[in-house]
Amino acid sequence: MSGQQVTVTARLKVKQGLEDRLREEFAPVIALTRAEDGCINYDLHQSTEDPSVFLLHENWASQEILYLHLQQPYIRALGAKSEEFLVEPPEIKLWQQIVNH
Repeated sequence: MSGQQVTVTARLKVKQGLEDRLREEFAPVIALTRAEDGCINYDLHQSTEDPSVFLLHENWASQEILYLHLQQPYIRALGAKSEEFLVEPPEIKLWQQIVNH
């Protein structure tokens, strides 16, 4: 997967009542991340069936660029405080696109 586009999905389960807190914590991170070189998209979604479940959908130019993103101070800071509002660690998956329309 090295050198080619990589997609990331992260399922986030928030403690009940802290949905607004997650949105507040992510707002500046989304803006900063979208400005990073190699970020194709970085989108946060909320489940229509269960408002405590969020999905982060990201596309990066390469796995190396994704690794650099994960080293950013604002990503590390968000990870450090995530235990305050998440029920469990995020379920993170890496994906490789196989068909492009």
